[in-house]
Amino acid sequence: MVFSSSLLENAVNEFAKLPGIGKKTALRLVLHLIKQDKGEVNYFGDTITKMRDEIRFCSRCYNISDNDLCNICSNRSRLHETLCVVETIRDVIAIESTQQFNGVYHVLGGIISPLDGIGPEQLNIDSLIQRISKEEIKEIIFALNPNIQGDTTVYYISKKLKNTPVKITTIARGIAFGGELEYADEMTLAKSISNRIPVEHYINEG
Repeated sequence: MVFSSSLLENAVNEFAKLPGIGKKTALRLVLHLIKQDKGEVNYFGDTITKMRDEIRFCSRCYNISDNDLCNICSNRSRLHETLCVVETIRDVIAIESTQQFNGVYHVLGGIISPLDGIGPEQLNIDSLIQRISKEEIKEIIFALNPNIQGDTTVYYISKKLKNTPVKITTIARGIAFGGELEYADEMTLAKSISNRIPVEHYINEG
């Protein structure tokens, strides 16, 4: 791809760094911005910069937040005794979109994957154990991607919690093995949450 302007080329290269964006799509986006009013483009850039500079993570669940606690953790109408454990923030968004879950979350920040060099110490597992010991949590729902790494993570954490009185469940396998929560349709994901099963059954069947 040959450019007549280094400014244009640099902008295209930066857009192309975004996931799922190739050079052609990046060029189309940059050319679109060039056509826009300068004020709108400046606002676009300022919004991205402000987001990156000021974004915070909830001190309790590690969800994205504007404050120390996210709007889910600070919502008193949520069922704080029901805790849904997810891999990423995208999974929180996916589950919230179903409008079928009124509990709270804990974002692990990944799943155990030895081949990728990700062990329990790289994840928010210790803080999860601490939450369960401090807060009045009655049920933990594992909503991790149905793959080997997800199963390993469920097994590891459930072993850590074997001496706690907390009910431990996992979403039903309405989602195909190897699939990802963020790409599941809302109806399937909602049914998987509603039809959750005890972890020991899940592990034995897996």
